Amino acid sequence: MSDRITHECNVALVRLLKPLSYYQEKYGTPLWGFTKLFLLMEKQHNRGQDGAGVACVKLDAPAGEAFMFRERSVKGNPLDKIFKTLLGQYNEKVDAGIIHPEFPDTVKKSFDFGGELLMGHLRYGTSGGYNLSSCHPFFRRSPWPTRNLALCGNFNLTNTAELNASLTAMGQHPIHATDTQAILEKIGFFLDEEHEDIYRFLRKRELAGEELSRRISDDLDVTRILTRASQKWDGGFTLCGLIGNGDAFVARDPSGIRPCFWFQNDEVAGFASERAPLMTVFDLAAEQVKEVKPGHVVVLKRAGSITENAFTAPLPRASCSFERIYFSRGNDLDIYRERQALGGGLADQVITAINHDWANTVFGFIPNTAEVAYYGLMSALRTRRRDEVKAAILEAHAKGTLDEALLDELILRNWPRGEKVVSKDIKLRTFIGQEGLRNQLASHVYDITYGSINPGDNLVCVDDSIVRGTTLRKSILRILARLNPRKIVIVSTAPQIRYPDCYGIDMSELGKFIAFEAAIELLKERGQGDLLQEVYRSAARRWEAGRHWRTTCARSTSRSLPRKSPPRLSSA
Repeated sequence: MSDRITHECNVALVRLLKPLSYYQEKYGTPLWGFTKLFLLMEKQHNRGQDGAGVACVKLDAPAGEAFMFRERSVKGNPLDKIFKTLLGQYNEKVDAGIIHPEFPDTVKKSFDFGGELLMGHLRYGTSGGYNLSSCHPFFRRSPWPTRNLALCGNFNLTNTAELNASLTAMGQHPIHATDTQAILEKIGFFLDEEHEDIYRFLRKRELAGEELSRRISDDLDVTRILTRASQKWDGGFTLCGLIGNGDAFVARDPSGIRPCFWFQNDEVAGFASERAPLMTVFDLAAEQVKEVKPGHVVVLKRAGSITENAFTAPLPRASCSFERIYFSRGNDLDIYRERQALGGGLADQVITAINHDWANTVFGFIPNTAEVAYYGLMSALRTRRRDEVKAAILEAHAKGTLDEALLDELILRNWPRGEKVVSKDIKLRTFIGQEGLRNQLASHVYDITYGSINPGDNLVCVDDSIVRGTTLRKSILRILARLNPRKIVIVSTAPQIRYPDCYGIDMSELGKFIAFEAAIELLKERGQGDLLQEVYRSAARRWEAGRHWRTTCARSTSRSLPRKSPPRLSSA
């Protein structure tokens, strides 16, 4: 409610395991994979509205023809813009007789996204700005297919400056300071080294031409590249990458901070940031969708093999809580149940806050993502009220005072009452702009249902994310006050955000968190102001100890992995 949380992005990847002709014959379109990518991204549009990008690799493209493509947009409704543009290009070539859908080879030759390997990304502009140069996927090009790289991700790294410094130490000249560019160049450096190692090995055996290129592609060890590249990565991430030879990978951070799910059958392999979109788009049961294991990379080779291997040492599980309680779509079964349970867990506190005044209390929710938690709260409140009514009926029956009027009083006029008190009127990005402007905009994002409560009623609103509290205090409470309630009670399923979360939520200003402000005020009221400095010093010592431990682990792992280990080569 208080402030839009904008730390997440969406990744999607589709790898067709059959020729385009297979999908034309079975599904009536050679763009089956292209359509599936769009649907995966559309069903995760909640994860990013500041930019969209897609990339494609065509397998076995003839020499002289392009094999890797990208399209991006940061305009309004960027996902629609991209797919309308691409489909427009496709339809123009169909109308011109250049593409004949019933002959998929013409699609692959003449349509940029008529390929077997497709990747998409939606982003929130929490770092790097909102211009096109900050929009994923990022590209690294080369005449050698195995040295081309497209990369996108849902991540936040804590040590971008350190990574850029390491690139400079290697002799590179990094231009952009974003974590995406740093990771792209880091992976690209070791991709180049892997390519050169294999190239030199095969050249000594007098291989050349197409056979040389094929063997380099076959022997490219993507897991080892990720292992070497990720030595100094510190953060939460899900990364998707396409290599120009047709290899692809999806990697997840060792703590499982950022989510990623995938499935595979004999037709296709699909990846997404959330499980439910995969189930809907590909008509799957929950047990068919797997989670990418933390610290693992799923590698999809050009020939069609798919493996999942560890690329970094595992760490204790530390999933981002906001993924579960707020950001992910609520139609995932596990997330739906969790949010219901979180709402139900508020029941006792809510009953106390309204002093058991069921007759004069209305329950609602804000924002829309809190709806499932609201259902959970209402279910728990009705259970509590049923228990009260049952006890009252039994007591009245024992006393002989049970009559119709009492039943009406107990049940009909004292039942938990829910209303659509607040609705989201229009879509405005209120997390952008100056503080004062943001508050003014927020007052128009939401609107109230006039007449939904009686003057003098208590109003209880369920929220799932109070972070800074600015919008809550300066806009939302004023909007709710227009209904003239006797009391406004805000209850939240979210944990208190007391400290910056550098690995998950992209928030860094400690002093703006409402929970932190409340803690400071309570300490001052209790005469414990010095405790804040004591806590700060303790936290600083723990952070320094943790940094020393991570550095030691990284050096130990680095020593166990040779920087120039020989390439693993196939026997073909």
